[in-house]
Amino acid sequence: MSTIYLVRHGQASFGAASYDQLSAKGEQQAQVVGDFFKQTLKQTPLVLAGSMQRHQQTAQLALSQSFHNAPIQTESAWNEFDHQHVFAQYEPRFNQPELLKQDVDLLANPRAYLAKIFDGAIDRWIGAQYDHEYHETWLGFQSRVEQALQSLCKRIDMTKHRQAVVFSSGGVISVAVGKVLGLNAKQIFALNWSIANASITTLRWTDGRLQLLSFNEHHYLKTGDAELLTWI
Repeated sequence: MSTIYLVRHGQASFGAASYDQLSAKGEQQAQVVGDFFKQTLKQTPLVLAGSMQRHQQTAQLALSQSFHNAPIQTESAWNEFDHQHVFAQYEPRFNQPELLKQDVDLLANPRAYLAKIFDGAIDRWIGAQYDHEYHETWLGFQSRVEQALQSLCKRIDMTKHRQAVVFSSGGVISVAVGKVLGLNAKQIFALNWSIANASITTLRWTDGRLQLLSFNEHHYLKTGDAELLTWI
């Protein structure tokens, strides 16, 4: 029996020219994740991370607080879908993140505004009618993540690791959970919107089956500083 910890990256740089880097708060969150693993894991885990900068930074900062000698195995199969491209196909202002950030900063409820864009953009993407307009289709993304999860389980069987930690993104984690629970695309992305930065979702791999142990654990982030709990 082995446990797989799926970690969403710390807060990235929404509205900046490059989203794919941790904010100062995201760096703090990653260190808190590392403290959590230091307290809860008794053995050095197998560590994987997507190749995106926010994945790598989160992994490095977390491991610096816990298992600093653990090697990080980088696999692009754990990368998030190109959310900026998917959202820009629905709302062109996503091609200019600085302008979008200005809009959001003026709103009384920016999360509701972004949720509306998220829902519309994802509906368009998963509908298959416009597949030719996307770099990666929804089905292509789903298949990639499911294959990455299957490959990880095979590796665990070979290496006999009791724990594996994967640093990735909300969309990837949602697909993995959806695979375990048999969810459809709409249900998968309903999960995605609820996943907090630097939260942990836990799977158990036993007897050739995956089980969901916990989803979106984030209370440890609030223990020291309630301001560390973020979603965007």
